[in-house]
Amino acid sequence: MTTSPLTLHAAPAAGFDQPFEMLDACHQRVRRSLALLQRLERHLAERGADEQARQAAGDILRYFDLAAPAHHEDEERHVLPLLRRLGEACGDAGAGRPDLHRLAERLHADHQRMAAAWALARPPLQALAEGGAWPAGPAEAARAHWQAFTALYEDHLAAEDEVAFPAAAAQADAAARRAMGEEMATRRGVRR
Repeated sequence: MTTSPLTLHAAPAAGFDQPFEMLDACHQRVRRSLALLQRLERHLAERGADEQARQAAGDILRYFDLAAPAHHEDEERHVLPLLRRLGEACGDAGAGRPDLHRLAERLHADHQRMAAAWALARPPLQALAEGGAWPAGPAEAARAHWQAFTALYEDHLAAEDEVAFPAAAAQADAAARRAMGEEMATRRGVRR
């Protein structure tokens, strides 16, 4: 069986009983979707708007229309509040971690910027998924929007993976993790 270069591969599975691992698995899916978007750019330049391109555009749309907003909501409800509390908390040294509070505010602003960037990146993907043509002029604008969207996401993911998730996970005990996973599942309509 031959694998298309425009295939979106499955990411590692994690369940709601491991919410931070699930957030990490979501990041893996984001990276796969962004990589697919980059492959789609090359494919369009080399082969044009064929059926593979339309399917890839549909896969990217589904991820960033459905899964990404739910993931951002997870972070807004569970990760950012922990970072803010750590930023304001008085520890043994008598001071919190203001860097974590600033990071929480930055990640929140990133979510808003990513939503705005997606609003610009989405229309050419939608047209492509629906069988639209891929003319040269609008293609350049689409590529610029896709590249800006990808760069914003990559910077955001790095900050979360390297600082935000480890700091938040270190503060979440078993009960907090259980409540976090239950809320995430409930919001998605998943029965546990």
